[in-house]
Amino acid sequence: MRSGGCAGSGRALRLDPFGLPVRFSTSDALADGRVRDIELHRKRVVLRRSLRGMRMALNMPVAAFDGISLLQVPGEGEVGDVLAVMLIHSDPALTLPLFLTSEPEEALDEWQAWSQVLDLPLLLPKKRHASIEVKRPRPRRRRRSALKARRPTILFRRKPGKITDATPVHRDEREIIARN
Repeated sequence: MRSGGCAGSGRALRLDPFGLPVRFSTSDALADGRVRDIELHRKRVVLRRSLRGMRMALNMPVAAFDGISLLQVPGEGEVGDVLAVMLIHSDPALTLPLFLTSEPEEALDEWQAWSQVLDLPLLLPKKRHASIEVKRPRPRRRRRSALKARRPTILFRRKPGKITDATPVHRDEREIIARN
């Protein structure tokens, strides 16, 4: 596995979505040394950090994340606002940055590329007064579930064919039957 997954200056985070697996470090306010190490694969994410002297590793599937979001982050000092492509989790402590840039076109391309590579939905930034909320689609209901009795099974069956005048009938022909 590559350990140098970041390119560019020390302030910019640029991970290649097509160069997975990749290992990188990000800041973590609660961790010892304020750093956590991340291994990102196509199907799983491993977060490693030390908290009060206890080392821990969280191994999660990528499907546990909600999606890929494009957020505007306020810049520090002279630097203007920065666009961040983030891997969003329902627990904000597990949300991961994937790409930081000040160019809107680059951010949009990376946002779509990460969504395709990780097979996660594109998420819109949540606004305070927005009336539309984007959520994960509910999983398809299975036939053998506890809720199966609520729906009649006859709807799942195919309809039987009907014999009409147009149906071909073969009379006085020898049948070919396979026998042992």
